[in-house]
Amino acid sequence: MTRHCLLLLLCGCLSFAQAQPRTDTLLKNMFNREATPLLRHMLQHPDSFRYQLIYTQIDRDANNKPHFRHYYLNVDASQYFNPASTVKLPIALLALEKMRELKVPGLNGNTTMLTDSSGSGQLTVHTDSTAQSGLPSINHYIKRIFLISDNDAYNRLYEFVGQQSIHERLWEKGYKDVRIVRRFMPLSEEENRHTNAIRFVKDGKTLYQQAPAVSKLQYDYSRNIRIGAGYMDKNDHLVSEPMDFTKHNSLPLQDLQQLLQSVIFPQSVPAEQRFRIAPQDYRFLYRYMSEYPSESTDPVYDTTEYFDSYTKFFLFKGAGHHIPSNMRVFNKTGWSYGFLTDAAYIVDFEHHVEFMLTGTVYVNRDGILNDDKYEYEGEGYPFFRDAGNILYQYELQRKRAYQPDLKEFRINYTAQ
Repeated sequence: MTRHCLLLLLCGCLSFAQAQPRTDTLLKNMFNREATPLLRHMLQHPDSFRYQLIYTQIDRDANNKPHFRHYYLNVDASQYFNPASTVKLPIALLALEKMRELKVPGLNGNTTMLTDSSGSGQLTVHTDSTAQSGLPSINHYIKRIFLISDNDAYNRLYEFVGQQSIHERLWEKGYKDVRIVRRFMPLSEEENRHTNAIRFVKDGKTLYQQAPAVSKLQYDYSRNIRIGAGYMDKNDHLVSEPMDFTKHNSLPLQDLQQLLQSVIFPQSVPAEQRFRIAPQDYRFLYRYMSEYPSESTDPVYDTTEYFDSYTKFFLFKGAGHHIPSNMRVFNKTGWSYGFLTDAAYIVDFEHHVEFMLTGTVYVNRDGILNDDKYEYEGEGYPFFRDAGNILYQYELQRKRAYQPDLKEFRINYTAQ
């Protein structure tokens, strides 16, 4: 372990106590003027809806270099939200980074990845029915993560990177408050520390073999996080006390925004904060962060279930399944326990508009968690739709010194 990581452990990895809610006048005034009745109601009850929003303006200079200015609405690192599937974004990046750093001849994102069971609760995965080849790989798992937010794909990449390596790498990049200690499987805290043996094979030959691993890190769980009035346990029995999130995954909103910015605009963050991946990896990420399930040919999805706006919360989820052809959203969403979260870079090619939005909201009127009764449709998706539309309309009329050249983000989605 590096000296930097050791210091983080000694000092406590979660430094929430010093944080204070932040709201900028621009957003406050804009939403006061433009909010729909539902959005206005939600904004008036921050304790109930636990919303946070970061709006990032992007202005290009004469050389098309982007410059950023962030505006905050009720952003508070001390207010926990469950990040759900947004943790898949850093895991996908770390998997690509690790693969590149192995420098194994012949090993790439399309190499067959075989996961073996090495301990309690682990799965053996040697096939992938969603892939045309029938075989699993890092790249195909990443496609599944961004196209439909697939949980199994995340679990396999979590195992490839390893719990200890996840944190050492993210902490070294400055993400000291991020904690990703759980797969999306019914495993204990100890079982999540252990990860599988993995083999990469090609033409019957093993190119790289990874031994089972166990994380020796100790995490700061001193902050007691309990939410709700009750929850349903694994036997569907009501427990009449708040649900304990103390040892769940944690990804503060500002870190999520910065992770997205580091992918979309890697040159805008310090070198030590960037992910060490290749230019073709960025192109690959841009494609599948913005591609719709209806455009995917490998894997192929039922678009009645996985419609175009399935993982596009801002502007589009809850506003119909169609997204205008002049717009693209490069993003990662998450939803669980009544929490909805989205980190998005939004582009309108026709009107030369680009901006970023990162937000979270909690919709759980009965206060019972894990009962699958949340107001996603009635309140959650409209929050993202309406907030996104207000800021998009503002961006359409906002004056810019230089029109952005957005050709880097024009993708040929029919290319194989």
